[in-house]
Amino acid sequence: MESYKDLTIIGTSHIAIESVRLVERVILEKNPDIVALELDRPRFIALVSGKKNRLKLRDVKELGLKGFLINLIGAWIEKKLGEIVGIPPGSDMLKAVQTAQQIKADIALIDQDIRITLRRLNKTITWKEKIRFVWDLIKGLVLRKPIVKFDLRKVPSEEVIEMLMKKVRNSYPSFYKTLVEERNEVMSKSLYNLMSLNKTIVAVVGAGHEKEIIRLVKGFEK
Repeated sequence: MESYKDLTIIGTSHIAIESVRLVERVILEKNPDIVALELDRPRFIALVSGKKNRLKLRDVKELGLKGFLINLIGAWIEKKLGEIVGIPPGSDMLKAVQTAQQIKADIALIDQDIRITLRRLNKTITWKEKIRFVWDLIKGLVLRKPIVKFDLRKVPSEEVIEMLMKKVRNSYPSFYKTLVEERNEVMSKSLYNLMSLNKTIVAVVGAGHEKEIIRLVKGFEK
C-alpha cells in the first residue's frame, strides 16, 4: 500500500481473499470521498452486473486478431486461477464497489479503455513474444512449473512482484510497455486530476502498479 497526500493506493491480487479483506478494511478505515478503481466502463458494468463480456468473432475486426486472442487467453487464465483458489476474478474490485456504496463514496474509473489497450498490443507484440508466452503458459498451467512460486490466495511480496515484473519486462517488452507502463501513465493522470478536487481518495489497482503510479503522480506536480 502506498500513500501520498490525500491519496492511498492499495495493490491487490484479483483472485486473493487476502486482497478482498484488505480492500474492505482500508476503505472503511479511511472513509474516503472517492474510491478509484483499475477499471474502465465496460469492465465495471460487467463486474457489477455479473454478466461477462463474451467475445465474438466480430471483435476481431475492432481489436485485431492478436488482441482478440490475448484477451481470450487472459480471461481463460483468470478463470482457471480463480477456480484453483475458489475466488472469482475481480472479487477485490467488486468488494471495493460494495464498500464504496456502503460508505456513500463516489466511484471513479481510472483505467484506459480495454479496447484501446488491446488494439495497441495487437500492433506492438512480436511473434517471438507470442511463442514465448504460449510456452510459459504451458509450463505454468499445464506442466505446473510457474516462473515464480507463491501462494495465490495472498498478495505476492514486493520481492516476488519485482521478480515477476522483471521477467515480463525482459521477456515480453511489448506486453510490459502496453499493459503496465502505458496504463500506469493513464491511471496516474486520472488520479492526479481527482486529487485536484481536494478530496480523499482510495485507489484499488493490481499489485505492482502502485509504486510507479505514486511516482508519476508526484512528477505531475513538478
